[in-house]
Amino acid sequence: MTDLVIRPLAPGEEHLFEQLSDPALVGVAAFGRSYRTTAAAGEYRPEWTWAALRGDTVLARAAWWGTPGDDEPVALDWFDFTDADAGVALLRTARAESWKAEYCLFVPPHGRERPEVRTAVRARADAAVAAGMTWLVDRYRYEWTTSCGLPERPGRLTYRPEPDDSVILDVLRRIQHGTLDAHARRAIAERDLDAAAREDLDILRRFPAPRDWWRLAYTPAGDLAGFVAPTRNHTAPVIGLIGVVPEQRGHGYGYDLLAEGTHFLVEQGADRILADTDMTNTPMAAAFTRAGYPVTQERIFFA
Repeated sequence: MTDLVIRPLAPGEEHLFEQLSDPALVGVAAFGRSYRTTAAAGEYRPEWTWAALRGDTVLARAAWWGTPGDDEPVALDWFDFTDADAGVALLRTARAESWKAEYCLFVPPHGRERPEVRTAVRARADAAVAAGMTWLVDRYRYEWTTSCGLPERPGRLTYRPEPDDSVILDVLRRIQHGTLDAHARRAIAERDLDAAAREDLDILRRFPAPRDWWRLAYTPAGDLAGFVAPTRNHTAPVIGLIGVVPEQRGHGYGYDLLAEGTHFLVEQGADRILADTDMTNTPMAAAFTRAGYPVTQERIFFA
């Protein structure tokens, strides 16, 4: 039998990636993404794209995604195979030699209620775990549009920008205490609370939107309630982060912050807003539901 060859693509080998036939029940292809179009935009690159071949036949493929300005990919978000062993070998080899970013598996809302989708999810999850990755969290992806209607502003909090990053960093440290966010909890466990807060601040700084869009929220008594970062990524407006300080939790302020961020982005011209939260973060998921944000994707993360 011909040996299995695992390697990144060379420029001009897009046809190899497209050679593998998959029903696109899960993954970014299930949401209409084209590998060739995304690569032309600089978000997939040959050196970030791997294939496992036996002779001229592609048995597995994986593409790591990043923005055009990234030096390294942000996430693995395209992974398919017709041979599970080849898929496991591809992930092991690529992760050992180059990219160790998280694997983000896209699933249609409620898709796992369908047996064929559930099978496709399980096959990829099993391959990721066999390759040395571990499940981290399931998340909801929301997409608000003007047809959803603007959420009501409760008017309980006042908002103002804060130009001093050291103040924002201190607020992020406070927010991290008792956080329900799985990524933040992992950062705290692996490093410490300060590192987790700095990681959040670094992520927010990378968004290509004005820094002065961020808002701190205060109660009528002048006490800090939380933080919201309406911003945008390279394609769309997003709610970058929402956090309530521990002493103000239990009042439903997550909704207030979300409503304020939504109104702010619409005032900047947004007619579409993206946002995410962990499925296990039930207070924030409830706030998105109340604000009229529909779930458009489910995302499973492996690290």
